[in-house]
Amino acid sequence: MSYAATLSGERYMFRDLKHLMGCASPYRSGDALAGLGARSATERVAARYALADLPLTAFLNEALIPYEVDDVTRLIIDTHDRRAFEPISSMTVGMFRDWLLSHEADTRSLTEIARGVTPEMAAAVSKIMRNQDLIAVSRKIEVITKFRNTIGQRTVLASRLQPNHPTDDLRGVAISTLDGLLYGCGDAVIGINPATDNVETGRALLEMLDTLRQTYSIPTQSCVLTHVTNTIEIINQGGPVDLVFQSIAGTQKANEGFGVTLDILAEAQSAAHGLRRGTLGDNVMYFETGQGAALSSDAHHGIDQQTVEARAYAVARAFDPLLVNTVVGFIGPEYLYDGKQIIRAGLEDHFCAKLLGVPMGCDVCYTNHAEADQDDMDALMLLLGTAGVTFLIGVPGADDIMLNYQSLAFSDILTTRSLLGLKLAPEYGAWLEQMGLYDSASGRVLSRSPGETRLAGLIGWQS
Repeated sequence: MSYAATLSGERYMFRDLKHLMGCASPYRSGDALAGLGARSATERVAARYALADLPLTAFLNEALIPYEVDDVTRLIIDTHDRRAFEPISSMTVGMFRDWLLSHEADTRSLTEIARGVTPEMAAAVSKIMRNQDLIAVSRKIEVITKFRNTIGQRTVLASRLQPNHPTDDLRGVAISTLDGLLYGCGDAVIGINPATDNVETGRALLEMLDTLRQTYSIPTQSCVLTHVTNTIEIINQGGPVDLVFQSIAGTQKANEGFGVTLDILAEAQSAAHGLRRGTLGDNVMYFETGQGAALSSDAHHGIDQQTVEARAYAVARAFDPLLVNTVVGFIGPEYLYDGKQIIRAGLEDHFCAKLLGVPMGCDVCYTNHAEADQDDMDALMLLLGTAGVTFLIGVPGADDIMLNYQSLAFSDILTTRSLLGLKLAPEYGAWLEQMGLYDSASGRVLSRSPGETRLAGLIGWQS
């Protein structure tokens, strides 16, 4: 199949689907450094014209990575739901965009087609959409998941409370956790990145969090973001594992770089299901992704970074996760140079994941050597809140002192909920109200309430 477009009397030819996708992608530093993007703005527009005229079925007939050499490709093809694809099977990428933006594409119909959409289709249509298009479509999609509470409703903005500590000091983690709880954060998960990634540290942190949860009957879930093989061992030892975490990517080679295979993920999911710790549902997996991960390990097979990122969502979808988030600006300016690129990437990631039926959240973040600042993060935070993002991540003071990057503060998530009229996960909101920390009528988190002293007692620390 040939890929070409004529623009202003000049014929632009693209050698294959992979080349077309790369040239149609919005400019970003990672693709430029890898030589994968368009050579000019004019070529980028021509690529988008050619992409808009491409039938969606082309993505079922031409694999970007050969079936024989990549297990993610095999997963995408082998699990494609032809019945779910049928309503959109006659469309081109451009027609698909128009349909997604129409009133016909409502919450129900978008849910029904999700398993028929491949990552490459989602990435392709996102490349010919403006930011407001990505927001408008994402806002219509609900992906609801459950473990000890319910998240994903369009009226809910959940949050991950991230109480990292540079030495994994249990008291330090507990103090940061208390801080987040007092701001109404933590309904998605209380999730710690351990400074020391081993079984002993992971289990100690999990046991501390589980003590907190049980002591105060908190309807949420905890997670230590250790390697999946460590989590399997903690489960084997009888540790209190709620969610299994793993960073994933969109190619077999990139996942191997993370030390993980699809079989290992299946083993971990089965082990977590066997614990039966969820009270409302059995979504036990938590995945993180981010544009540039495959490029950084030379595992992208010549595919642009946004399309590779979308392929990671097929991996996530296969394991019915409770949570997935893109750590959008964490890898650095080598892949997303400035605030504009980070904002666009965050909206793309959220759109593509939700279109595939994945419960997508975002770590709205940047590294200190990127051309970005907290104003850029405020913009992305509010845009994602408007788009119906499943959850956001908050750290004390917006500064992760263990991972050395900038994210959102707990108060930022509170502000987003207030400005956009969004709520906490219902079970979690009811618990906060019972603790005297939340007023459901006004949607306000209360300060200097009896609940503060009651929670602080757990760690022997008074505010």
